[in-house]
Amino acid sequence: LVAIGAWRFFPPSEYIIGGKDPGTYFNEGIQIAQRGSLVIHDETVRDVPPDARDQFFPLSGVHEYQSLRFMGFWVRDIARGEVIGQFPHLYPASIAIGYGLDGLTGARRVAGWWAILGLVAVFVAGTRLVGRGAAFAGAVLLGLHVVTVFFAAYPNAEIVMQVLVFAGCLALARAWTDGDRAFGVIAAFTIGVLLFLRIDIVLAVAAVLATLAALALVDRRWPRGGFLVAFAPFAALAAWYYGTLMPGYSDRLLVYLANLPVAGTTAAAAGALVFAAVLWRASARHAPALRRALPLATLVVLTGAAVYAYWFRAPGGRLAAFDAYAFRTFVAFYLRPAGFLLAVAGLWLVVRDRFWRMPALVAVFSAFSLFIFYKIKIVPEHFWMARRFLPVILPVTLLMVAGAAFGPRVASASTAVSAARRAIGAVLVAWLGWQYAVAAQPLVRHVEYAGLIPYVEALAGRFGDRDLVLVESVDAGSDTHTLATPLAYIYARHALVLPNARPDKARLYAFIAEARQRYAHVYFLGGGGTDLLSRRIGATPVDGETIQVPEYASTPFDVYPDGVRRKDFHYSIYELTLDPPPSPALTIDIGDRDDLYVVRFHARERDDDRTVRWTSARSTISLVGLTGSEHEIVLTMHDGGRPAAAGPATVRLFWNTRPLATLTVTPGFHDYVVPIPADWIAEAARQDDPVQLRLDSSTWVPATYLGNSDTRQLGVMVDRVDVR
Repeated sequence: LVAIGAWRFFPPSEYIIGGKDPGTYFNEGIQIAQRGSLVIHDETVRDVPPDARDQFFPLSGVHEYQSLRFMGFWVRDIARGEVIGQFPHLYPASIAIGYGLDGLTGARRVAGWWAILGLVAVFVAGTRLVGRGAAFAGAVLLGLHVVTVFFAAYPNAEIVMQVLVFAGCLALARAWTDGDRAFGVIAAFTIGVLLFLRIDIVLAVAAVLATLAALALVDRRWPRGGFLVAFAPFAALAAWYYGTLMPGYSDRLLVYLANLPVAGTTAAAAGALVFAAVLWRASARHAPALRRALPLATLVVLTGAAVYAYWFRAPGGRLAAFDAYAFRTFVAFYLRPAGFLLAVAGLWLVVRDRFWRMPALVAVFSAFSLFIFYKIKIVPEHFWMARRFLPVILPVTLLMVAGAAFGPRVASASTAVSAARRAIGAVLVAWLGWQYAVAAQPLVRHVEYAGLIPYVEALAGRFGDRDLVLVESVDAGSDTHTLATPLAYIYARHALVLPNARPDKARLYAFIAEARQRYAHVYFLGGGGTDLLSRRIGATPVDGETIQVPEYASTPFDVYPDGVRRKDFHYSIYELTLDPPPSPALTIDIGDRDDLYVVRFHARERDDDRTVRWTSARSTISLVGLTGSEHEIVLTMHDGGRPAAAGPATVRLFWNTRPLATLTVTPGFHDYVVPIPADWIAEAARQDDPVQLRLDSSTWVPATYLGNSDTRQLGVMVDRVDVR
């Protein structure tokens, strides 16, 4: 009932395209993007035979390209255009089912359905470990928690892992402790399908196998239930799946294993075998003592690691701050110190006496805690980083918090002491629940990217079946490339993502020339900045729009998100033309349909009545179609109100790679006139490719000097460029 009631807390996001740092899930024509820090994979295919390239894209110019990139997919067969989703496919399959049941709405609600099942799984599994009352309290805390509320509305595989890990560990307990053979098969299926969810599930599998070995040591027999027999086909299928279909995804694990020190790994393996052999011999005489020692050893290791991580671990050397402080971050922002103390108390009360009721869950929790808090293995941003805590660490911790208050009774405690413990525990748990609810309240009614779907549908309606849309690359500095995903895979438009922000002009010309024989129009869709034009490639503006949607704040790991921000998607549409007539003059209004002239600038902004962009440390402007009669460049710039402590705003100008001038930009918009050497301009007039006017700026970070959440490296504001 609590889980069903929690539905109102999980409004689905309109996450059909990516946010500031998207990754992708794909299945049955549905691709849902998720936040990460540039986790999109750009597969590069090199040295492809010309005949294979021509079969894939039968355009004469494309074989000149040395790489083809596909956003969010691994290239399986370039000749047939066969690709496979970047990530394992269990969660995307559930999205496809949701889509089949209720279209895009069903696809968006899949994360919420998994979150409800997660609360049920945590409650039912927790009942066996901490008791029904404590499990109920733990599930309520989890349902109120900001991480659950956030990711119940966000596409993510961790919420699926939560469901299946708790269900699998409960099934293992039924099979191993209760001797029910049927649950051994159920556990094998539940944990087996997890292999097709995320690669880090190998931690859970390793913990389960270690638990199996511990049971064999203590009882001197393999547990019943047929788990290993039923699990073997899943393991074999997963090995084939990752080895043949998903080698790009599994390579990271293989590279990590291959780079482990051989001597240390061999010594550790030999030591583990010797230790297991000693325990096996000792268990013949000391099985009861061993049964008591393993829970205590687990508690000592977990408590010691928690004390070290909270009070003593510090960054240094190869240890990054977000790794060193990962446990502190979890306690400060997601558990609270009172919750931490209750969780430690609950661990000692529950695990000491009930370890053998659900040993697999305790082992999985221990493995994930030691591994995740050692290396977080994710971009350190809230709430993105909190995904790592969601599947196992957070729910078990909250069960332990509730277990400290309402869990198993201490045998030596009197009735009065037990009653006082429950009363004090109830107050503390209620207080924690209130804190969690207050923290989650801003997210309860927030819909990430609300209103985005109609914008994307309108964009798709601007292109027909005989239109080809070239979309700016991933590294162009904006999120416009994410629009290619729904255009291609939901609305069936012909959309291709460029390989980089500076495609080779001669090869691109050949590609467009052949494409125009197959398509009525060839368009470019961009918003960040792409060096696309040349003397032979032109562009006619067709349309443009600024999409404004709500997005919850994304902050560094040590700064808690403080509310909803406005997410702007600026994009323009151009029709690409070949051999355009020469332009009499070159004037670029920066921030207004400048996408084909600027590279490595920040997003468009408006300053009073001006459209502007900030430069980064190194930005470039393409000067297209110079005639040879030009003699100077006029740049309208402003230091942007830079604090005095950040130093002067200096800009070094380069004409391609040649130093041109060094400017000091002052407050307010002013024109800065720079003469061009005559021989340089004459040389540029003879070339098809544009001149790259490079601006190397001294930068500052607003977050450092102003105390806000803006972590951009800002140079100067540029409003206009005239070449005359």
